[in-house]
Amino acid sequence: MAAFKDGRGVTAESEARKRRLARYDFAPDPFQVQAFDALDAGESVLVAAPTGSGKTVIAEYGLEMAIESGMRGFYTAPIKALSNQKYHDLCGHYGNDRVGLLTGDNAINVDAPLLVMTTEVLRNMIYARSPALDSLHVVVLDEVHFLQDAYRGPVWEEVIIHLEPTVRLVALSATVSNADEIAEWLTTVRGPTRAVVEGRRPVELRNMYAYGDKTTHDIVLAETLIDGMPNPKVLKAEAGERSFDRRRRGGKAQRSRMFPPSRLDMLDVLRDNDLLPAIYFIFSRNQCDESAAACAKSGLVLTSAAEREEIRDIVDARVVGLSDDDLAALGFTAFCAQVESGIAAHHAGMVPTFKEIVEALFVRGLVKVVFATETLAVGINMPARAVVIDKMSKFTGEHHETLKASEYTQLTGRAGRRGIDSIGHAVVVWNPYVAFDQVASVALSRTFRLSSAFRTTYNMAVNLVRTHSPQETRHLLNLSLAQYQASRGVVEVQARITKRRKEADRLRAQAHSEFGDIDDYRRRFVRDPGERDRSAIEASLMRLRPGDVAWFDDKPGLVLSTSVRAKGVKVKVLFGNRALRALTADELVHAAATETHLPLDGVSVTGHQGQIIDQGDPRVLRELAHRIVRLKLERPPTPTPSEREQHPCAKDPDLKFKLNAAKSADRIEREISQLEARADRAAEVVSRRFDDVIALLEQWGYVADWQLTSRGALLSRVFHESDLLVAESVASGLLDDLDPTSLAAFVSTFVFEYRSADPPPDPSFPSTQLRSRFKQLDNLSKRLQRDETSAGLTPHRAPDAGYIATVTMWAHGGELADLLDDNTTPGDFVRTMKQLIDLLRQVASHAPNPATRTTAEAAVNRVLRGVVLSASTMPIGGVA
Repeated sequence: MAAFKDGRGVTAESEARKRRLARYDFAPDPFQVQAFDALDAGESVLVAAPTGSGKTVIAEYGLEMAIESGMRGFYTAPIKALSNQKYHDLCGHYGNDRVGLLTGDNAINVDAPLLVMTTEVLRNMIYARSPALDSLHVVVLDEVHFLQDAYRGPVWEEVIIHLEPTVRLVALSATVSNADEIAEWLTTVRGPTRAVVEGRRPVELRNMYAYGDKTTHDIVLAETLIDGMPNPKVLKAEAGERSFDRRRRGGKAQRSRMFPPSRLDMLDVLRDNDLLPAIYFIFSRNQCDESAAACAKSGLVLTSAAEREEIRDIVDARVVGLSDDDLAALGFTAFCAQVESGIAAHHAGMVPTFKEIVEALFVRGLVKVVFATETLAVGINMPARAVVIDKMSKFTGEHHETLKASEYTQLTGRAGRRGIDSIGHAVVVWNPYVAFDQVASVALSRTFRLSSAFRTTYNMAVNLVRTHSPQETRHLLNLSLAQYQASRGVVEVQARITKRRKEADRLRAQAHSEFGDIDDYRRRFVRDPGERDRSAIEASLMRLRPGDVAWFDDKPGLVLSTSVRAKGVKVKVLFGNRALRALTADELVHAAATETHLPLDGVSVTGHQGQIIDQGDPRVLRELAHRIVRLKLERPPTPTPSEREQHPCAKDPDLKFKLNAAKSADRIEREISQLEARADRAAEVVSRRFDDVIALLEQWGYVADWQLTSRGALLSRVFHESDLLVAESVASGLLDDLDPTSLAAFVSTFVFEYRSADPPPDPSFPSTQLRSRFKQLDNLSKRLQRDETSAGLTPHRAPDAGYIATVTMWAHGGELADLLDDNTTPGDFVRTMKQLIDLLRQVASHAPNPATRTTAEAAVNRVLRGVVLSASTMPIGGVA
């Protein structure tokens, strides 16, 4: 590790601290000293600091404390690649005998005093009440800002909440603007926790902007900010570009002044300005591959003869586990040509072996430029002199979005190598869709607020039932960051309600007319032809109750039930023609107008009436529809102009002003209603969702009287995004009586997800048995999705049969080359197979049928071969 500045802000050190820091040849920075002080005082610590600033020193300080105490220290990371890298780093410091690794792929020296793992593994250990936790003293949670990740985030909160309070936390995060709030939450949950924030980067960052100037034919590399403001030279050039564009559209053709430099041109600029090595971020796997191939094809060589020889030695050592056929299928020859030229691609579509080679070569300075997707920014530590962002917008699958400040910070965090570069460079390339002032604004922004993504999963719910009482569970859920932030938000919402209510009262006073009842005038005469006020429609639906008869546009209907969903209110309505519809605000043109009320408790039918109505019992619906018809409701006739003129308010000279004031007051009162509903929902929002989950689990036979059934016990050991569907499939026997290959193929339906924008091809089933099993699974999934929707829960992802044929071929010994196509990249294939193996191992461990467990073990052996086996084995010497 590179040296820090000597003696800066260092307090008097204890003998223990000197001993823990003895192997470093530098004095710690002030923020590191603050963290040491907190740990020495028995506190946990949240460290929010830029990439490369030295958070690892604090983590290792905590691990030293664990070793000194004769207890254990765990180091958790969000992904396996980071876990592998940290394992090798710690082995270098402490020796192989004192460090272990535990991931889905590897279990090495698991009883060592220092154990590296993914965060999910620690969560699973907690739920399993592993004895390994008994001697735990310190847990390092690396990349703790991942708790805002929609899929992985809840795992971090589960770990934080459920770890014994005697365990000290060292939470490492990117720079966030609400570190104090997170530390306050940690203090609430676990005891004293100190926030340590370091805003300064270890290497100064210079923001740059690159564009082509057609008037000079030059590629301009300009600073983005001058004295903290957008560079006026670039603003002037962009203004000229817009002027050219307007004149061109006005008729006379004019040449645009700016143009986007090609990636080859950008490499020339980087090389001429001594800005290599560089990471070139492109938000497209294909374009990363195409860019690397184009550079190699152009004859560009960035390496010396000695470096090329060293590259060949490293590559040869890394691919020993792959056959010649697999290497040919992976395009090994072209890959070698690129990396030997000092050029490479890096993205999730590559096999792990190739990605690890690129990482190792880049860290050694042998590869000079990597064309990478944004996944590299959250991967292993690969600092560069410069980072290039190809476009400041990326496609979300539906539309293009400008990068957020947090995303920009994450990408540019790799710019500048501590101890090597005095300045790191972040270069944004011009494109016509994002204006320069937007780029400058993002570069200036330092706001990155960490928000919880906590949600109750089925697995989490049954594990809470298994290990805690209802009261304890509700208390634990209310300790989540999601609830903490929601509750703090209530104060802000209530303050806004007070402010808006004063404004509504002021407008109501302005709307008062001394001539007559302004509200009566508005009800009778004011219409907004063609104006559709969604908020008014939503508010009218929120006021409806079962039994209300109301006008829904031009038809009267009886409200059977109402429910509030994430996207608004849904009302189940029966019309006089017996049509039954579920209406939302999006389906109406006008607000619902209540006419009368029909009690529903007088309907003479057998059974629980509400349930029968919800199920659409024809006898009940027929009787209620007759009642609607017998009311003989008619829309009030449209008032005539003379009736309007005769109303007292028509004489008010300020009528138009007062009508506008009343309309504004209505709008604000609707906003107040929404804010009040939001405040109500914020109270115990997490535990209310838990109640919905438990109700569904009781309905499906997983929980009864706060006890797990045999199905519930199975679910408690299933860790998968579709955990309930998997558990139900196993428990109902859908995985039984299959041969190993068929079982592997069938289980792939839970892990495979078709991602192309093109329509998916029809699935191919190797046997009628698999076709029949998938049809049963699909029907099961649809039943479960219907119940989830009815309970107000997000439906699970449906199973996908698109990989059944691929897995069957691979398990039968098929060649990799025969399985890859435009929709199946090597990296996607390997990742899907590894996820399949993980789920098969769970089946092998927990299926109630012994024969199915044996078959699942055999299925793992069928799939775990070749490139999949190579990707599941610890890389030689790590990444460095």
